[in-house]
Parts: sequence; structure tokens; C-alpha cells
Amino acid sequence: MKKLLFLLFSFTFCQAQTVDLETLEIADTTFVDLKDLSQDFIYDMKYATQDNFLKSKVYDCAQCFLRFKTAKALCEANERFIKKGYRIKIFDCYRPLDIQKKMWEIVSNPEYVADPKKGSIHNRGCAVDITLVDQSGKELDMGTTFDHFGPEAAHDYDSLSDEVKNNRKLLRRIMTRSGFRTFESEWWHYNLKRSTRETISNFKWKCD
Repeated sequence: MKKLLFLLFSFTFCQAQTVDLETLEIADTTFVDLKDLSQDFIYDMKYATQDNFLKSKVYDCAQCFLRFKTAKALCEANERFIKKGYRIKIFDCYRPLDIQKKMWEIVSNPEYVADPKKGSIHNRGCAVDITLVDQSGKELDMGTTFDHFGPEAAHDYDSLSDEVKNNRKLLRRIMTRSGFRTFESEWWHYNLKRSTRETISNFKWKCD
């Protein structure tokens, strides 16, 4: 694991924003730092702040680790968005099981937080919470904020402006084309397809 991460850290990004992922000899299930694969993402890691529905900071520092296969699919999606003048902003990535337990202690409601006894796709390194920004860095209007737990956040909610509907459709179309599936009650949440077979993990990254 450490050797693989060392190889990733050794890439130079001054020549290209994104590593040629097809040339990396890394197992699909290996955890990687997304920033070591691409510099083209925007980050607003909500759970490393108090700006979230928990009103509590649960991560020691803001990092986005994912299984390599998840990161690879996300980079593919972002490349497609970039061609259309947008890019992905990330709110949350892999979540260690200990963090899931901490969230459950704060809000013990399975409608909002997955029960750590069952785990979530986030705990498997195969889920991301995201939105889109334009070329100026402004978030596209998705109708609700991230972590809005109400009917308005659902993909099938219809009482939205045409602009919001089109923005959600754009996000959904490219993410599903890139190998992800939706979580119907949350427009921001995407799971890598066939990800439930991955094991729940408690791998933790080091903070500087």
C-alpha cells in the first residue's frame, strides 16, 4: 500500500493535469488520493468543517480517498464535464467506518446516516457526494443545498425550474454514462456500479 501511494506521489503534474490512468499498474480496490490522479477537481469537503447537517467536524483533515476503480471512473466523468465547460466539486468521498460511527453517534437516524452496523457505500470507497461548477467556479443551481434531507432533493421531484432540472439531468447523464448509479433521494450522491461487493473499510489517511 505505501509503495503504491509513493509511486502516485512521485508523478509530476506541471506537464499535465491528469495522469494517464490506463498506464498505472494499481489494483482496482487499492485506496488512492484523488489529487494524485488529477488536479482538475474542486474540493469543498463538508465533513472536515462544521458546514454540514451534523453541525460538527468529523474528519481531522480534508482528503478525498477512493478505491482506484472509483477514482478512475470519476476522472472519466470529470473529463466529460470539462469538455462541456464544467467540472466536479466534491463534498465527500471515502469515509472510514470509525467516522461513520461518529456520525451515527451525532445523528442516529438511518434516514440521514447509514447505520455503521450495515455500513454505507462511502465506507467501501465507492461513493461520492458532488455537484458541478462553471468555468468561474460558481456552483450550478441544483434546487437545494448539499445534504438537504427533504423531498426536493430527490431525482424525481418535479416542482423545480427548468434550469435546475437541466442541471440535475446533466450531472446524472454523465455520471451514469461513466459507470455510476444514482441514489434516488439525494441528487448529489453517486455510487459506483456493482460496489456493494466491496468490503467495508476503516483505512485512515494521515493528516499533516
